[in-house]
Amino acid sequence: MSNKSRNGQPGLADPTTLKPFKKKSDLLRVVVETPKGSRNKYAFDADEKVFTLKRVLPEGMAFPYDFGFVPRTEADDGDPLDVLLLMEEPVFPGCVAFCRLVGVIEGEETSKDGEKVRNDRLVAVEQGCRVYSELKDVKELPKALMQQIEDFFVNYNRMDGKKFRVLGVKGPDVARRLIDKQRAAA
Repeated sequence: MSNKSRNGQPGLADPTTLKPFKKKSDLLRVVVETPKGSRNKYAFDADEKVFTLKRVLPEGMAFPYDFGFVPRTEADDGDPLDVLLLMEEPVFPGCVAFCRLVGVIEGEETSKDGEKVRNDRLVAVEQGCRVYSELKDVKELPKALMQQIEDFFVNYNRMDGKKFRVLGVKGPDVARRLIDKQRAAA
């Protein structure tokens, strides 16, 4: 595998080519793009093989947890499946974390022109996380915390002139089936 980008310049190894699950394990591999607490939204550019600054959130708005993607998947919006990663401390863009899948926030995004597309967010717990070590299902999270997470995604999309609507919150079995489906699409 070449580490050269589309323009022939050296780039990073391509994390989108990693396997979604750790070998001989149910641990999900998550590539972090944006750290918890960051106002900067980063995204991996697979063509250039670099992380790019996608946008800066307004003062007072920050990512509630690390945000990344599952490699070798393709969601309905054309990007890899998104993951909200629960853990105590933020990590850096490009860090690969091994996680326990706890569920999915099923969502629908409506663009400025009215086109609707599914844009689900997986929820996972980093394998060494102590705060959420007992969490097995996203529905076990406090309702106030889930509402804040949902509000973040609604407000984040609103900044682009899009609407985000939560369709449901489901547990780890539904989330795993979603990964299997989106792996086939990739």
